[in-house]
Amino acid sequence: MKKSVEELITEQIIERLEKGEIPWKKPWTPLTGPNAPRNLITGKPYRGINTFILACQAFSCPYWLTYKQALEKGGNVRRGEKGTPVVFWNWVEVEDTETGEDKSIPFMRHYTVFNLEQTEGIEAPPSPTPIEKLFNSIQAAEELIAAMPQRPEIRHSGSRAYYKPSYDYVNMPPQETFHQEEGYYCTLFHEIGHATGHSSRLARKGVTECTAFVSHEYSKEELVAEMTAAFLCAETGIEQATIDNSAAYIQSWLKELNNDKSLVILAAGQAQKAVDFIMNRKAVEELGMVV
Repeated sequence: MKKSVEELITEQIIERLEKGEIPWKKPWTPLTGPNAPRNLITGKPYRGINTFILACQAFSCPYWLTYKQALEKGGNVRRGEKGTPVVFWNWVEVEDTETGEDKSIPFMRHYTVFNLEQTEGIEAPPSPTPIEKLFNSIQAAEELIAAMPQRPEIRHSGSRAYYKPSYDYVNMPPQETFHQEEGYYCTLFHEIGHATGHSSRLARKGVTECTAFVSHEYSKEELVAEMTAAFLCAETGIEQATIDNSAAYIQSWLKELNNDKSLVILAAGQAQKAVDFIMNRKAVEELGMVV
């Protein structure tokens, strides 16, 4: 009996897992250059860990400022908005109590900043120069996404890919920040895989219930989403460019589940249901058509 696409991909992933450690690589690059997070008043880009913290927030605008700076600009932070902490450190000279000599010690403090999109009454500066990188859409992947029934809203902002169940939307980093087009679609497939778990679709426990990060249910849901992505990559013919990274991602979550590779089989079953929903296979079968 001929094996299905899903069976073949599951076998390939397990084969890779059994070969040992696979390094996972993030398929996109956080915004840099003129698009990097920067302070609205000084114009200076944030550095170190602050760049990562701010780039991971779901805002398309790179400009940030403190509550005080917002007031000084004649505006205000909108009621209910939550700030993001950033760290500032420098070296300061102090007197050594034992030797009486001056010495340098690190001085650290933190500030809370808000993205310009969280404020009101402040005119936005000209948009930064867009990243000049051509993104070539993959037709089969675009058609698959477009045909998904009850498709969630897909947004592009910030430097983080995620699905937000409470508002039922998928957020993706800008397409041009991805190293390869295949990586973009694999990431998008992962997030819409999560979206199939919404209460209005397949109602999976890992999505409908509030679960702690790295909990058992959360880890299982990540396996389902990535298996869904691997299957959809195969359906659209881009699996050879993405399967190693999918296996590496799955491996990273299996560590939280005591490296139980049998869970890949269980996740594949849930992922199959997700793929069938995304590709509207039930409707096709009801029409008596061959899938």
